[in-house]
Amino acid sequence: MTETKYYNNMTVLDSVDKDNFKVEILQYNSLTGSDDPSLAKNLYYAQKAGMSLKQVKVTLKDSGVIVEPGALYFHKGAITCDANIGGVGGLAKKMIKKKLTNEASFNPLYRGTGEVFLEPSFSHFLIVNLDNGSIIVDKGIFYCSQSSLEIGVASQKNITAGLLGGEGWFQTKISGTGVCVLESPVPMGEILKYNLNNERLQVDGNFALLRSDSVKFSVESSSKGIAGRLTSGEGLLQTFEGTGAVWLAPTQPIYRSIAASSLSTLAAAPYNRNNPT
Repeated sequence: MTETKYYNNMTVLDSVDKDNFKVEILQYNSLTGSDDPSLAKNLYYAQKAGMSLKQVKVTLKDSGVIVEPGALYFHKGAITCDANIGGVGGLAKKMIKKKLTNEASFNPLYRGTGEVFLEPSFSHFLIVNLDNGSIIVDKGIFYCSQSSLEIGVASQKNITAGLLGGEGWFQTKISGTGVCVLESPVPMGEILKYNLNNERLQVDGNFALLRSDSVKFSVESSSKGIAGRLTSGEGLLQTFEGTGAVWLAPTQPIYRSIAASSLSTLAAAPYNRNNPT
């Protein structure tokens, strides 16, 4: 099979090659092809801000990849597409999964030998390699995976986590042996991965992206008693306990705050009909 040639404008940010399945996160270093001055200006400021266009490429050798619906851009080789319904029982499970986790009901399965390119975007991507394990991830961040993995549903195991954890009662569970790609709200370089060894990790905020299924999740008060809560200045903390990994995105709340501030500023600005922008 002929491999795609990457030119000087493309960089491989991350890649994993496992069991006839290879996934790469490609980055376009610059976008300079615009012939529209207004668009070129926006591209210039986007590049100055550190934004870059990325694309997920999957190379299959008699293997398969499950993708989010609509994410396919193009593919080359002897590759076929399957609706991946899994019979009547599978259909019911997928409908329940969509209702509970905000994930798609039917994820297309591309199988064969060749290359699959998913849509370019300014998103960030995280590759996770599972070896007979399970992870619990935020709703809606599943992007694609090796077909050997099962995409299912995990429920919160206590009332406080479901009501106050910020994740709802159900999350997406990915299980088995294989490679998956998640759409991250922050770049890989801003993610912290903690490996807990019968330890506790407490987080003030909702910026834990995923965790090992073996790690227990709950919500606890930062201090015992009213006096402690008043003096600590904190309230409820997301609590992770046990042995396994927890991935955190500490910068995510900052981006949310900046985005909310920008929207508030735009909403409060007086309208000038001579210069509406």
